[in-house]
Amino acid sequence: MKRIEHIGIAVKDLEAANRTYEAVLGAGHYKTETVDSEGVSTSFFKIGESKIELLAATNPESPIAKFIEKRGEGIHHMAFYVDDIQAEIERLKGEGFRLLNDQPKKGADNKIVAFMHPKDANGVLVELCQEK
Repeated sequence: MKRIEHIGIAVKDLEAANRTYEAVLGAGHYKTETVDSEGVSTSFFKIGESKIELLAATNPESPIAKFIEKRGEGIHHMAFYVDDIQAEIERLKGEGFRLLNDQPKKGADNKIVAFMHPKDANGVLVELCQEK
């Protein structure tokens, strides 16, 4: 794991959250994107070398909608940048961690991603990110 790539925050209203984080951070978001396979719209803010990713559900069955229904708005995941996502998946599995997906999948912001089970990381959903 090279660095924190981004922190994902689940929100109900992406436009309202964009206004809030623009005021908090003193800068606007630089990118919005929809990931249809995950039922989510995203908005990215750059903070130094890291990013904040706001995530809003595009349908009531999406993982983000279910997360908000169960836990409310707030931090959804912590993402770490890796050079070789497949090697990192294998390394984590070798350490005894459960991965939610054995193969990387398309994510937002031109990344391929994989997730580690939050029960294995003190309740934190850990995302691995690699450039496509």
